[in-house]
Amino acid sequence: MTKVNYGEASCYTNRELSWLLFDKRVLSEAKDKQNPLFERLKFLSITASNLDEFFMVRVASLKDMVNAGYEKPDIAGMTPKQQLKEINKATHELVEEQYHVYNRSLLPLLLQNNLRVINRHEDLSEKEADYADKFYEENVYPVLTPMAVDSSRPFPLIRNKSLNIGALVTKKDGDGELEFATVQVPSVLPRIVQLPADDAGQKSVILLEEVIERNIHKLFLNYDIVCAYPFRIMRNADFSIEEDEAEDLLKEIEKQLKKRQWGQAIRLEVEKGIDKRLLSIIVKELAIEEADIYRIDGPLDLTFLMKMYGISGFDHLKEKGYASPQQVPALPADCDIFEEIRKGDILLHHPYETFTPVVDFIRQAAKDENVLAIKQTLYRVSGNSPIIAALAQAAENGKQVSVLVELKARFDEENNIVWAKKLEKAGCHVIYGLVGLKTHSKITLVVRREEDGIRRYVHLGTGNYNDATAKLYTDVGLLTCTASIGEDATAVFNMLSGYSEPLSWNKLSLAPLWLKDRFLYLIHRETENAKAGRGGHIIAKINSLCDKDIIEALYEAAAAGVKIELIVRGICCLKTGLPGIGTNITVRSIVGNFLEHSRIFYFANDGKPEYYCASADWMPRNLERRVEILFPVEKPELRAKLMHILDTQLKDTMKAHILKPDGSYEKVDKRGKGTLIAQKVFCEEAVKAAKENREVINNRVFIPRTNHESM
Repeated sequence: MTKVNYGEASCYTNRELSWLLFDKRVLSEAKDKQNPLFERLKFLSITASNLDEFFMVRVASLKDMVNAGYEKPDIAGMTPKQQLKEINKATHELVEEQYHVYNRSLLPLLLQNNLRVINRHEDLSEKEADYADKFYEENVYPVLTPMAVDSSRPFPLIRNKSLNIGALVTKKDGDGELEFATVQVPSVLPRIVQLPADDAGQKSVILLEEVIERNIHKLFLNYDIVCAYPFRIMRNADFSIEEDEAEDLLKEIEKQLKKRQWGQAIRLEVEKGIDKRLLSIIVKELAIEEADIYRIDGPLDLTFLMKMYGISGFDHLKEKGYASPQQVPALPADCDIFEEIRKGDILLHHPYETFTPVVDFIRQAAKDENVLAIKQTLYRVSGNSPIIAALAQAAENGKQVSVLVELKARFDEENNIVWAKKLEKAGCHVIYGLVGLKTHSKITLVVRREEDGIRRYVHLGTGNYNDATAKLYTDVGLLTCTASIGEDATAVFNMLSGYSEPLSWNKLSLAPLWLKDRFLYLIHRETENAKAGRGGHIIAKINSLCDKDIIEALYEAAAAGVKIELIVRGICCLKTGLPGIGTNITVRSIVGNFLEHSRIFYFANDGKPEYYCASADWMPRNLERRVEILFPVEKPELRAKLMHILDTQLKDTMKAHILKPDGSYEKVDKRGKGTLIAQKVFCEEAVKAAKENREVINNRVFIPRTNHESM
């Protein structure tokens, strides 16, 4: 039998095309008639938001490569130019499908359910038109800035992602010469304009650009309007920084952020049927290629549907099966969090269990007179972060507070700069990341003086310290005061702040030092066990899989007989069903009400299973160009909880999509007696556990947890 070379390009899927398949899976949730109508709106909005970021970063990067003459193929054997060609084809098909869902499915259903969306201002009734015109005069007109283009006024700079209305105008009593004019639809005003309900109580809405377009003649009083159409551009927002040459990283990033609004135009959306003369002017001025023009059959920028989701009176069309985050049974309200951690490690499962204990961990540390120091890494935080406030309070209370704020967190750079300055003003020692690396790890260390000496308390997580997204993303976190992890946590922060790398580590594995080698070792160990007849089993739940070395190791393991079950939400460059592997590797992607974000790993290890959680995915950027942390979960009850999470997701019959050998995904969608939605199961279990815990507390029954490890 011929040995298969699993390193060949034919064994891999292109990363960008795999991502587009992920967005298509999100779109399938917008198409799913089993989902409540407003949830379908939300999923369609997410596909549009996803696509925006994909273009600003991934497509922009490929265009930079093509412009620079870079022709090296990716792991699937595709050059940047070939990738762009395939991406354009797939993206045009995806956009067409988005608007088919919007126009043919969702709009009629909204109308049936008492919400009329008016796509064109010509369809307004006389009463509605009067209201829209008055709304324009009182609320919109004072904000608008019309811009004409002539010999003294050049074509204006069009901001990235802004929605604009382009028009062709002619001077009244002039020679009929066409001139270009434009006005930006102001983002400071709500895009959805609610109109008065009719006599039957039906609600109607119209988009702001339609109200402006209806009244655009009022902006150009000395002109006749020949035509007016909305347009929107996407610019290259992927900036690079020569960190070695930047004297002040903070100032350099602030400067680059301003450039993001004016990067190369890489995508143009226009309304289908736009006047060819108007389109020609826009295309010429923005230097857009034909393949990058998207003629839209409907309103541009479907992200407005997320705002539509918030319209009152339609709760019956939203998902009811998902409860709000529940109390963590191991951490009763108003408990001494340090005392509870000393009883044993605590595993948190968000958003089913509340993120509040993580915030309380910092808050209590800030106020506790015995706490000497707090150290934390921050990658993304919320707009009004209670964690930032607690860290600032801790510094003001005289604690030693060290915070690594990652300024290079894409699209959160500006937010992080603000927080970094605030923390510095409060007296915190702020580190602005490491040169050449993003610090993506999620770790907090609290150093506390106790009767028996210094004890270190640690929080490790798979998700960001963001109390807002913690309600939407699935993540796991570990609270521990295990001495060995505490020592490693100290080493992590010493390395981040002073480049002091210890000779050995106890429990944690770090990227870019040796995390990739650790993963490869764990996979190879399963391979050797399988070859020796001892079997092998790997389960990995991750967001993305595109590291060639990891994939090749998985292929070799599967060929040796290791059972590999992968739960990969997004990008997956691995293929299933390859010769010599058969069904030993399965891949599923779960797209549900929450964004699957946790990274959980199981290795059978010949009957001595090991469980890990991490901030890292199996991607080159995570394993080679970021500071990431892999941490073990060793307490038996917590291991059982992790296995339950994995097992339940592997049994999901409603939200799981299975990767087929031809590279497509097929929804499991087995309804009936065996129906299982993993996210719903976790919600129900969290509610039940919280209720039972309240009953225990009310009955004054306390069951102490076993001490885990002495200091």
